[in-house]
This record gives sequence, C-alpha cells and structure tokens, in this order.
Amino acid sequence: MNPLVSGVAPGPLLGVNIDHIATLRNARGGSFPDPVHAAQVAVDGGADIITFHLREDRRHIRDADVQRIKADIRVPLNFESAVTDEMLGIIERIRPQMVCLVPERRQEITTEGGLDVAGQLERVRNACARLGAIGCRVSLFIEASPVQIEASARAGAPCVELHTGAYANACEAGDDALAQAELRRLHAGIEVARGLGLQTNAGHGLTLASTPQIAAMGQVSELHIGHALVGHALFVGMAQSVRDFKAVIARAAAPALTARP
Repeated sequence: MNPLVSGVAPGPLLGVNIDHIATLRNARGGSFPDPVHAAQVAVDGGADIITFHLREDRRHIRDADVQRIKADIRVPLNFESAVTDEMLGIIERIRPQMVCLVPERRQEITTEGGLDVAGQLERVRNACARLGAIGCRVSLFIEASPVQIEASARAGAPCVELHTGAYANACEAGDDALAQAELRRLHAGIEVARGLGLQTNAGHGLTLASTPQIAAMGQVSELHIGHALVGHALFVGMAQSVRDFKAVIARAAAPALTARP
C-alpha cells in the first residue's frame, strides 16, 4: 500500500526524479527510453512520489511527457518548476499534487543552489498563493539558511526542500569534516523549519552512501533523488534501484522513528 494513503512510512518518503531518463532519450532523439514507462517501473518498485522538472528550455522532460505522466501515473506527482508565468500556467492546467519551485539558469547543467526566496519574496508569495488556490502543495527548494527558511514561511509555503548538494559533494570527495559540517547546517535548518511549522524535505546529489545520514535525521518527510538512483538502475534495473534506496532509508530512519515520543 502506498504510504501516502496508509499514513505509515518507514522513514522519509522517496520521490524518484525521472529527468535523467528523458535526458538519455533526448540525446538520441525518438521515444526510447520512455520516462513515463520508467516512472511506472519506479512506482512498481515502491516509489512514493514521481518528481520531474519541466525546464524552460525543455532539455529533458517535455510537455507531452507531463501530460502522459499525469494520465498514467497513480502516485503523487512533484512538478519542479521555475517561478515564471509560463510554468505556473502549465501547472494550473496539469494540477499535480505537489509543486517544488526552484531556481533555474539556462547555462547550468543541473539546479545549482537554492531559490532566493528572501530576495524575491513578493513574487514567490504570489506563486504560492496561485498554486495553493488550485490545491497544489507547494515546496520551495532552498539552502538550509535561516533567512531563506523564514522567508519561505512568510511566502506562505507549507514545505521547504533543503538543498543537500554541498553535503553530497563532500561525501563524494571523501571530506568527512566538511560533510559533518554540512550535516550540522542541514540539521539546524530542519530545526528552524520545524519551529515555523514547515514540512521539511531534502534532496540533490544524494547517493546510496550519502542518503542514510539525511534519512536518519528524523524530521525529514521526503527525499527526492534522481541522478544516483537512475545511475544505479543501469546496473540493477529501475525497480531494484528504488528498492535499494528505500531499504537504506528505512534502515537509517528506524532508530529515529523508535525514539519519537
């Protein structure tokens, strides 16, 4: 049973980002591999949420993909989007269950850094109100900065997704001291968000090796993972890759869940 329906989950829910399947398809043209089919296989493997980013330049997920995902996938959808009128209009037509507003630059390879909510508070507040009015749960993808977390609360977002890229990069580089410093920063951000009544999610750059320490924090509701999960799937298959990530999440989260009052 889907834990979003049952209300029971062994730790954070897993959102599987399928953008990289579309990137592989687009490199050759045509329709293979199909990101919508990949999303269904991920769901069969236990994905709780399907995440995708419709970029302004359509470099991976395309408009037709979004229509098919909405029609065919039966778990909640997390639509990542820049804060633009075009994207907000598309979201209003598609009406996904979840939206994550992110920064976007044409020259970046992947999303770099968090959304500057404090620097564009009115714009973000208007977007949150617009999307909330159609029933979307809005999250803001931000750095674990008290300034940005507090601005997110003022913008009216019920959720934040903390950018874990610096932590994941430190883990990959084998820099334990930096990784621990980033974990402390993320934990402090989670505490600020919790104090403001915000649901806290996390994601970006997480691997099988770096995911457990985030899952073990105890106050993270969702983890959104793409690149490493799809990369692992090249060797074990998409469904097994999802199961592997869910297994490390559940093992890491078990002590924190046991400790809750």
